[in-house]
Amino acid sequence: MLDRLKSFFSPAHSDSHSDESRLLRRIFWTGFLARVLYITLAHTYRMKVGDDHFEFGWEMGRIARALATGHGFANPFNGQSGPTAWTPPLYPLLLAGVFRLFGVYTRASGWVILTINSAFSAATALAIYRIARRSFGRTSRGRSIALWSAWLWALYPAAMQYAVKWVWDMSCTTWLFAWALVVALRLRGVGDDIPTPRSSNLEPRTSPWLLFGLLWGLIALSNSSLLTFLPACGLWIVWPALRGLGAPSKLRLGGILRNLTGPALAAICFAAVISPWIIRNERVFHAFIPMRSNFGAELYEATIFSNDGFPWGTTLPTAENAPEFRRYQRLGEMEFSRQQGERARAAIRAHPGLFAANALRRVYFFWIGVPKLDTGIAVEAARRINFAFFSLSSWLGLALALRRHVPAAWLFFWAFTVIPFLYYFVTVQARFRHPLEPVLCILSVYLFQSADRTRIWSRQKFAPAA
Repeated sequence: MLDRLKSFFSPAHSDSHSDESRLLRRIFWTGFLARVLYITLAHTYRMKVGDDHFEFGWEMGRIARALATGHGFANPFNGQSGPTAWTPPLYPLLLAGVFRLFGVYTRASGWVILTINSAFSAATALAIYRIARRSFGRTSRGRSIALWSAWLWALYPAAMQYAVKWVWDMSCTTWLFAWALVVALRLRGVGDDIPTPRSSNLEPRTSPWLLFGLLWGLIALSNSSLLTFLPACGLWIVWPALRGLGAPSKLRLGGILRNLTGPALAAICFAAVISPWIIRNERVFHAFIPMRSNFGAELYEATIFSNDGFPWGTTLPTAENAPEFRRYQRLGEMEFSRQQGERARAAIRAHPGLFAANALRRVYFFWIGVPKLDTGIAVEAARRINFAFFSLSSWLGLALALRRHVPAAWLFFWAFTVIPFLYYFVTVQARFRHPLEPVLCILSVYLFQSADRTRIWSRQKFAPAA
């Protein structure tokens, strides 16, 4: 089974050309070295030391410090507050390992963790190639879209920014999510050399289904907000087989059981990955906490209507001497979040119009750009134009893909629709869009690769009749 998984992740999988395998390795190493070079020359590994290095990973950095110093998964803010489930555990555990080997909040740890981020980010280019290659066919045009998308991700500065500057989970989560899309496409049979019959799309293939469950379990432990997309993704995979089961058949029950075997394996693997975290939370907090404990606190932040939908973070208990932190420390994390949630729901009931208006602002923020007040006017304008341009071009590319019945188009549509939905009503940061940006990249390239074939501006269209 390990050999099969290795061959699945190999860039040369289902492609007999060794030159393409070498080209993909070149894309990875070019992207990786460009990121590491920037980290080293721009000194981004030298984190700000103010507020006791809080910007070195923020809450995740604090939890990693507690883990590395023997205090357990605890103390997410600037003070001793006890056990926490404020963030999922995957990235804090990774960062804690770096702290144990290279020192807590040291420059060496900063360089190492950003280099690890860069490896995740550069490896995402390989997943982008696989997504585009399966989505747009194994023709020369499909290969062109895949290579342009992979190179764009490898070298475009906006795709690098979170890997080279942020000690947070974005690069890791994006890498996991991109490969989960690759596996979803394979399970649906999109891009297979020999198409799978519609009625047998779900015949058990153990390795891909187990890999699907494993990847989504790791995504849950990295950024659980993406789990909103899992039901849509799973349904998209099984939909052809479910439609096939609608035909009259004496063996319908047997067909249902056979077609559920793969998803059942994925569900078991997913549960096995996340269950240690759930069990830990049950034992520590004596409550069922599937992933995170901070929803109420974040929702209350969304009901500060004077913020006009912008996530200032003024009500979060970050500062040790702030009243909110002392209240958080006194009540405990579960009770603090519960009370903040009650206050949030009361505010929403009292001012539903303001809450809806702020939700619409967050839609704008997610796709056009979250304001950044510490930059100059020219820099901010350029940043907004770049952010909005890729949103617009990707939505146009998605519309074109839907119109042309590209097999993966509806998977991309549901990703665009479902993943941002929770953020619209709670909080939005520019980094929240990053897991979607591999798909934005692919669809933008697809749009412009298709431009010369649409003939919209062809002179022949406007030429007078002879």
